Amino acid sequence: MIITYHGADFFKVSFGDTTIAVNPISKDSKLKSTKFGSDITLVSINSPEHNGVEQTSRGEKESFVIQGPGEYEVQGVFIKGFLSGSTYGGKEHINTVYTVSLEGINLGFLGALSDEKLSSEAKEGLESVDILFVPIGGDNVLDSATAHKLAVQFEPKIIIPSHFGDVGEKDALKKFLKESGEEGVKPIDKLTIKRKDVEGKEGEIVILEAI
Repeated sequence: MIITYHGADFFKVSFGDTTIAVNPISKDSKLKSTKFGSDITLVSINSPEHNGVEQTSRGEKESFVIQGPGEYEVQGVFIKGFLSGSTYGGKEHINTVYTVSLEGINLGFLGALSDEKLSSEAKEGLESVDILFVPIGGDNVLDSATAHKLAVQFEPKIIIPSHFGDVGEKDALKKFLKESGEEGVKPIDKLTIKRKDVEGKEGEIVILEAI
């Protein structure tokens, strides 16, 4: 499995011949958008920074788009979406928290979450997550302190922050690393990982550089 970061809450997950796009940035956003073909596209919230489904189709093949709570199975990938809240952009939004199970690894994407009070269903779904993607930027998503407190609650093997840099508070990443006692962590351009690689890890912070 190869994971890359493309800004805001936008991640690309590739494994074998399958690609998943999570919260692709729309061409209507002021942020830089990356276009690539994906088999599955997950959208947590209806905003230009998260709903760029037009960026993830290749040729005549359209991506299978999931835009809300529910249970899904697509090409052997098991996906669950849980209802949560966000005030992204200063407006009340429905935000979907996703869990994705593939290659023996469980991924959790919090999207543009701003309310750390999750439903019991969402909490239960996140309890078995190996890699948790959490927004840390404040400015209508979780701030760095709240994000860290929420993330460690689920005891993931790996925590990957999002929503920093060109979005959110200026020093969000620095604050998050200080909060986690991991100031020495250096960014990497991609995370290549297998099931055996997550064994034995406890809340390891991985910073992905936006590409």
